[in-house]
Amino acid sequence: MTEGMDRKPTITDVARLANVSIKTVSRVINGERYVTEDMQTRVRKAVAELGFHPNLSARSLAGDRSFLIAHLYGDPSGTYTSDIQAGLLNRCREHGYHLLIEEIDYSSPDIEQRSSTLLHQLRLDGVVLTAPVTDNEIVQRVLERARIPHVRITPQRESDASPSVRIDEREAAVKLTQHLLSLGHRRIGFIKGSPNHAATELRYSGFCTAMEEAGVEIESDLLEKGRFTYASAVPCARRLLARDDRPTAIFASNDEMAAAVIAVAVEQGLTLPRDLSIVGFDDTPMAQMLSPALTTVRHPVREMGEAAADILFAAFAQRGQAASTSPAPHRVLPYEIILRQSTSVAPAQAAAAKKAATKKAR
Repeated sequence: MTEGMDRKPTITDVARLANVSIKTVSRVINGERYVTEDMQTRVRKAVAELGFHPNLSARSLAGDRSFLIAHLYGDPSGTYTSDIQAGLLNRCREHGYHLLIEEIDYSSPDIEQRSSTLLHQLRLDGVVLTAPVTDNEIVQRVLERARIPHVRITPQRESDASPSVRIDEREAAVKLTQHLLSLGHRRIGFIKGSPNHAATELRYSGFCTAMEEAGVEIESDLLEKGRFTYASAVPCARRLLARDDRPTAIFASNDEMAAAVIAVAVEQGLTLPRDLSIVGFDDTPMAQMLSPALTTVRHPVREMGEAAADILFAAFAQRGQAASTSPAPHRVLPYEIILRQSTSVAPAQAAAAKKAATKKAR
């Protein structure tokens, strides 16, 4: 700080010391082009001499950026939302942006007005949408009208108009179901997630595809509707396990609901996985903490948040250039099937193998 200054230096102080305009200081701080090398040197020297640290308002004075990105979501349950936000925050810090978190009531009759007001008040540079807002046509229309770059995470369908980030949830569910089938399970229960999430139908579709390809009938009385929460899955699990001909395996559409199935099974005196195999989806931290540890799909949720932010920053870098005629970018991240101790061979197959081993020993 210069001698005699007993307050925090401002952008005005930097401009005065460097003998340039405030707008030039803002452009240098923001790393913009079209600033001469001499001016950049003078501004940086003044910033260092004054010990100046730009705040959000000062950085916005260039007029075309607010350095604000918003995550608009409609379902705060579970770890999914917080993991997306962790990924977004990581990238925002790297690029000097701030992240705003806004929950959207997607069922509100005045969602268009609320969304328009929100966007007008915040003056956002970009937006990331997650389910169920990611497939809300009204919110997308408001964003397109306001010409705000946005990225949708795990949409039901891709669009040439808006970028997206996802994994192949349907394919992952196919492979997880095939794992159960390979263990000899044929009576497999399935617990769906929230009806407003694209992931719900994508995961169920994968389950159905694997069952049909294996020639195994999908029994309607073994299908339950949860909401991706522990509490919603408890009654689902109780109904499935109360049956005389209960399933030998249950596919829960996320780890939180799988945890509820494990709790109900233990409550009913079942030994896992001998009496019942269980799989989940997402590979949240709890998956390894459960007993038995959960077989699941490793869903790179945090990385999806980072990828969505990367797409936005790439779009920001293209500002001022001729509009591209190419379709919006769509990133598909890799997933992984994680095999743990919650699955084993079906009881009938295990019994037959034991009988055959006993007979051979004799």
